Amino acid sequence: LTESSIPRWMFESGAVYLHGYDKEGNKLFWFRVKLHVKDAKTILDKKRYVAFWLERYSKREPGMPLTVVFDMSESGLSNIDMDFVKYIINCFKVYYPKFLSKMIMYEMPWIMNAAWKIVKSWLGPEAISKLKFVTKSDIQTFVGPEHLPPYMGGTDEFKYSYPPLLDDDFQSPMCENGPIVSEDESDIKDTESEPKEILESSFNSEQSIKPKKVNFIEDSQKSDDLDRGEPGRLKGARKPTTTFKGTLLHISPSEELRFGAKESEKKCLIILNNVTKNHVAFKVRTTAPEKYRVKPSNSSCEPGASVDIVVSLHGGFQASLQDRFLVMAAEMESSAGVTVPELAQFWKEVSKTKVMEHRLRCHVLETPKSILSNSFESPSVTATNDHQDLQSMLMRMMASNSRLEQKLESCLWMQKVLVGLVSFLFAFTAYSLWTS
Repeated sequence: LTESSIPRWMFESGAVYLHGYDKEGNKLFWFRVKLHVKDAKTILDKKRYVAFWLERYSKREPGMPLTVVFDMSESGLSNIDMDFVKYIINCFKVYYPKFLSKMIMYEMPWIMNAAWKIVKSWLGPEAISKLKFVTKSDIQTFVGPEHLPPYMGGTDEFKYSYPPLLDDDFQSPMCENGPIVSEDESDIKDTESEPKEILESSFNSEQSIKPKKVNFIEDSQKSDDLDRGEPGRLKGARKPTTTFKGTLLHISPSEELRFGAKESEKKCLIILNNVTKNHVAFKVRTTAPEKYRVKPSNSSCEPGASVDIVVSLHGGFQASLQDRFLVMAAEMESSAGVTVPELAQFWKEVSKTKVMEHRLRCHVLETPKSILSNSFESPSVTATNDHQDLQSMLMRMMASNSRLEQKLESCLWMQKVLVGLVSFLFAFTAYSLWTS
């Protein structure tokens, strides 16, 4: 299935799309139920449309689960297609058995209760436990306000539109000189002459930074220095231990960047190794460009050489499970140049089929102290924190053990009382028989 194999009107409708993350870092798969109308003539195309999005996500985020959101606000019986719903459920049961994190049913009208009783009969006990019926007042239990639209009580101003097709919300992160807002070289202005104090204050400020058009490097000599890396900026960066072996680049780490609350845990290293015989141009993008500073974020790598990229948290921001990084790479012809204008022109002209993409998720480190405090403060067990899970289980076992001990002591006391009464009655009976 490709984009061209799906009718354009289905993309334009905005009834199904991927956008945002839940509190566990799972991608949200939205179904706007009010935009779906039962029609036997289009049901096959609608099924292909769902399969297209599932396949697209499984290739981009292999092994990462999805959270399905059925937005039923303003919907009615005319929008419910039981055959279509059964198909969606079977997609997860048969083709993606470990793909579903949870299924959130938002503002389900009471008139649809009978329909969902039928749906439950198609699900096993494990799947039924993943159904979460929510309203506007409690949906933030599962999804943070930053990933919810305003009509759900959130702050996400995202408006679905087509074209182009959604690309997992990846944007250019901050580079050496500030936020990247344009890759058109004619619009980029030089900021190398700005005083160091101004740049440092802009990076250290915790307030939002207004977009500023900047230049990366003016000449090839600076680009070479950047590729080799500066020892000062590499100090404190977490070195990766795993490697993804791609067709153009070997990328370390293979799956995730690990950030923590300590100063020593706020820098991570991405190492790119060029395994081709030509220069390879690369870019780094992220879903949270306001949080991260990347050096270098747009450059090239010589044949057989490696480039160290430092990703550091900006200002007072904290890493989140929802954050993602995208490394894009494309092989350049031997005659192609590697200066900034030439790279900008290269990315405009290169075919998407020749671009290698590799995604990295974000892992948040927790200290033992925070794990213990979370366990005592919140009795709920989350699948994202094994330590908290074990601690909560231990607490419940200790409480259960204490209750059992109290019951045992009570039983022993009752046993003693009963033995005393029986002994008294036996003695009294024997005495009465003897005197008579």
